Amino acid sequence: MPAYDAIVLGAGGVGSAAAFHLASRGARTLVLEQFTPAHQRGSSHGQTRIIRQAYFEHSDYTPLLQRTYELWRRLQEQVGRQLFFPVGLLEIGPPQGVVLPGVRESAQRYGVAVDDLAVDRARQTIVRFPQFQVDATEEAVLEPAAGYLLVEECVKAHLQAAEAAGAELHFEEPALGWRVEHGQAIVTTLQGEYRAPRLILTAGAWTGPLLADLRIPLRVVRKHFYWYADDNRAYRADAGCPVFFYEKPHGYFYGLPAIDGRGIKVAEHSGGGDLATDPTHLDPSPEPADFARVDAFLHAHLPQGVFRNIGHNVCMYTLTPDEHFILDRHPAHDQVSFVAGLSGHGYKFAPVLGETIACWSLDGGDRPVPFFALDRLALQPPV
Repeated sequence: MPAYDAIVLGAGGVGSAAAFHLASRGARTLVLEQFTPAHQRGSSHGQTRIIRQAYFEHSDYTPLLQRTYELWRRLQEQVGRQLFFPVGLLEIGPPQGVVLPGVRESAQRYGVAVDDLAVDRARQTIVRFPQFQVDATEEAVLEPAAGYLLVEECVKAHLQAAEAAGAELHFEEPALGWRVEHGQAIVTTLQGEYRAPRLILTAGAWTGPLLADLRIPLRVVRKHFYWYADDNRAYRADAGCPVFFYEKPHGYFYGLPAIDGRGIKVAEHSGGGDLATDPTHLDPSPEPADFARVDAFLHAHLPQGVFRNIGHNVCMYTLTPDEHFILDRHPAHDQVSFVAGLSGHGYKFAPVLGETIACWSLDGGDRPVPFFALDRLALQPPV
């Protein structure tokens, strides 16, 4: 077998980025992926993902987002095609809720431009974006530099750049397991064994079995998203429609403007049903209760549309107990590092997480993001 400096297990959002950053630094990198490139079986698919900087989940994410914006722009230049579209993000909710206070705190702390928008209280619409409904107790803010990423194209771009930098990519080659012997990480597949002094696990919903000895309390849920056709140009990106996110008493809902014939994309960010089986056997069928909630939200809060549901897909959220990421090393094996538990809001961070885990794996040192340390979680004793 060829000699490698690093093996990356999982070539989705973060794995493809980690492979690129490893290879671009001259590391002989092997990437092992159980499915095809930019597949539809995990968490990095579905046409689009939202990207933003004024982060309501926690302001500590914002410096990472400022770096990730820079890295997305560099990747666009490298592959010669647009991946990020800054159409703006409209966020609507109660002024004393979770979203708007968090957005305003992050914006103030890190100088992110956010505009408070006027609301026409008589019509219960936003003056600048009358195609969106607001309730009497809600306010609205716009983050102009936010927007959306073309998610499958981003994965392909990172893989293209990784291969151009010298990475070796193996698709449809699932890992059967890994171990550490004599300072080397060894990954076994049906094709054989691969060895390297560094192993990076970026396996998404498959992380739990790969790190079973750590008993990390990860919960994998099935998430649905839907596309709707509509003849009203008010909900098209090329007509100035932004991405939107609503905090409602019964959940969080988001949508992305129509960018092609599939129409507007809408989903519920909150909720989600636990997977009863191996994520490899994800059930792609719709869930009537989920569809009913999303459909009711859409028709209540986008009043100018005459929407027809024309598409559906599913992905997975891998949730930590606090819904913050994990980026750390295996406590018994310094050779093994991993990113896990992106909790449904991690794709936008793919370049900076890939860069961080790659550089830490190569250079060593202290944890680069203490906020994401594994030991913050209450773990059961290793098996």
